[in-house]
Amino acid sequence: MRILRIGTRGSLLAKWQAEFVRKQLFSATGVEAEVVIIKTAGDKLQQASLTQIGGKGIFIKELEEALLEETIDLAVHSVKDIPTDTPSRLMFPAVCRRDDVRDCLVGSTLANLRQGARVGTSSLRRQAQLRHLRPDLDLRDMRGNVDTRLRKVESGEYEAVMLSKAGLDRLGLSQRISEVLQPDVCMPAVGQGAIAVECRLNDTEAGDILAPLDDAETRTAIIAERALLSAVHGGCQVPLGAWARIERGELVMDACVCSVDGAQIVRQTASAPPDQAAQLGEHMARLLIEAGAQSILEEVSRARG
Repeated sequence: MRILRIGTRGSLLAKWQAEFVRKQLFSATGVEAEVVIIKTAGDKLQQASLTQIGGKGIFIKELEEALLEETIDLAVHSVKDIPTDTPSRLMFPAVCRRDDVRDCLVGSTLANLRQGARVGTSSLRRQAQLRHLRPDLDLRDMRGNVDTRLRKVESGEYEAVMLSKAGLDRLGLSQRISEVLQPDVCMPAVGQGAIAVECRLNDTEAGDILAPLDDAETRTAIIAERALLSAVHGGCQVPLGAWARIERGELVMDACVCSVDGAQIVRQTASAPPDQAAQLGEHMARLLIEAGAQSILEEVSRARG
């Protein structure tokens, strides 16, 4: 049996995720794997904002190239980093069981932030929703790994930073969280809290080995959310939030689009049978657009040139 090579970014969180997949693979199948670190454009360009460097795929392009060049066998990604158009020669045999989807604040609660407090996040979605809740805050683009961002709060450079709760949980840093923001307060990113494993389409052995790691419920939710994202032509720098999940046998989805200045927010909820996940995502896109999201998305598109 071959030893599989798992490609990952070099951040603490990315390495944790790759190690998690390695352990899951071994316990489920007995297959050995080794972790290979690959530097991505998103890691190299730490000073530029995601909007400037074009958020789509910057954290996974080099990993996919390594897969196609066969220097690695598997690539582990946060689902929220994966563009909706993936290369035709690659596939995702495993979407692991989803962790907490919510955003959180480190440094202060929302209510306790003083007027004009400096808050860091690189996400347009988070910034837009925060501006809707607290238009007085001084929101700054903030890049860097989780540990870098936490240090900026400790040093007093920022009064709070906004992060994914799942990321802090995985790194054993849950105690640093000041407030967890419920989805009706801040809608999560498409795919937030989920990890997916990618391999070559023609590598049926790797595909079969990964199959036990796939969580059907998570995959269904992710299909719905990504169908929505695709339908509104959104990369990761669109102020769109979505959360799909199974409730009492139905696939339920909440979504919102928020203007960059936070002044306008369009929210919708819809449901469908779980086997109609993609159709639900497309239906949600139509609901949002009919409710006024189109003008917001066009404004964002114009601003990005």
